[in-house]
Amino acid sequence: MNATTIKRTALVLASSMAMAGCASWSSAEKGTAIGAGVGAAAGHAVGGGVLGTVGGAAVGGVIGHEVGERRDERKGR
Repeated sequence: MNATTIKRTALVLASSMAMAGCASWSSAEKGTAIGAGVGAAAGHAVGGGVLGTVGGAAVGGVIGHEVGERRDERKGR
């Protein structure tokens, strides 16, 4: 196994373990986490570097939280 394969395997395992702990989260909390992750990836792709990544994560987290909060309101939580 090369280093890239080991890193990918570790990332998949860590992500799986993290998501297993999210089962009791509200939609707002899940939306924040997912939005931050997607925003960070998009920010890095568009802006590159640390500033683009952090900015994308912040914006994505806020948007994800708002979308999740609306979903929680519809569910009556």
